Amino acid sequence: MRKRNQILRLMAFLLVIFLVGSACRISRRDVEESVPPILEPQTQLTVPTPLPVEEPPLIIVPEYAALEGSLEALYEIASPGVVSLQFSNAQGGGQGTGFVIDKEGHIVTNYHVASDAENLEVHFPSGLKVYGEVIGTDMDSDLAVIKVDVDPDELVPLTLGDSNSIKVGQTVAAIGNPYGLNGTMTVGIVSARGRVLDSMRQTETGTYYSSGDTIQTDALINPGNSGGPLLNLNGEVIGVNRAIQTAGVSITGGAVNTGIGFAISSNTVRRVVPSLIENGFYAYPYLGLSSFSSMSLYMIEALDLPQPTGAYVASVVIGGPADNAGIRGGTAATSIQGLAGGGDLIVAVDGIEIKDFSELMSYLVLNTTVGDEIMLTVIRNQEKIDIPVVLGQRQ
Repeated sequence: MRKRNQILRLMAFLLVIFLVGSACRISRRDVEESVPPILEPQTQLTVPTPLPVEEPPLIIVPEYAALEGSLEALYEIASPGVVSLQFSNAQGGGQGTGFVIDKEGHIVTNYHVASDAENLEVHFPSGLKVYGEVIGTDMDSDLAVIKVDVDPDELVPLTLGDSNSIKVGQTVAAIGNPYGLNGTMTVGIVSARGRVLDSMRQTETGTYYSSGDTIQTDALINPGNSGGPLLNLNGEVIGVNRAIQTAGVSITGGAVNTGIGFAISSNTVRRVVPSLIENGFYAYPYLGLSSFSSMSLYMIEALDLPQPTGAYVASVVIGGPADNAGIRGGTAATSIQGLAGGGDLIVAVDGIEIKDFSELMSYLVLNTTVGDEIMLTVIRNQEKIDIPVVLGQRQ
């Protein structure tokens, strides 16, 4: 009996071992199935778990269709205020462009378009055609004002923008009548600001005064565009198209456009046109000195200038405002024939630094009037000095 009990206990023990072993094998198989096989080191591939990635910011690139829509709107806004000008004169006649600035019938154009015009016709986009009268001209800015007597409802004045706020690279459009093709719009950008061109007025010595604060653009401007508006995309006039840089004459006899056009800034228009309407002329402030539009390093070294920026005074007009104030022009010989040294280098006007002559001219045109006293800061003999100058009037 005792032996039998021992056998039963042994059998029970073996049964327990069997059951535990089976459970262990099942548990291990479950674990092995839940773990991917491990590759040998020489063939192991590691794929890092990607980190959460935020959506990149949406960059909207204007499609041409969107740009075209804004240009279409611009044309709808501005074109009703742009007029075609036709005239006759001693040379036979010509054409140009102008734009309405108020409900009183005043139209802005170029001096070179309207100055000698006879039988001046103003053609409106509506089909209305009337004669116009030139009531004011300015040779320095190349601006003129024409007056027409029409129903105010026929007039769509354009808004003058702030040309000081424009940026190089900004999209602009010109509307005009190139070669008589009325209502033509071309598009480009602002290529540069503050250019200096020759005035149409000659000095007593036969040279020309300077016309400052001019906008350079690559919007196509051709004969017939003169006097028309240069517009920003808000439909505001930021310039009056004046001239183009040409490269000779085409086989048909016309000027070859190089993609370099010039427009009188709208802030110049703001100063000049009211006086043209009221007085028929504009009195330009006069400094009475000449300088260079730009200087090479070779010139700077020959003049022994202490810095590359500023407006070097090449000469002063005897008895002019600058001369009377004590500003000095160049008189000493240099290593460059025809270049006189010893002149003052103007580096600031009324405390505002200037980099070149164009910035000096822009300041005078936009901020001063005849009789104003300005303060010029010059470098003379390596020393900075302030010299007050009372501005005269161009004759």
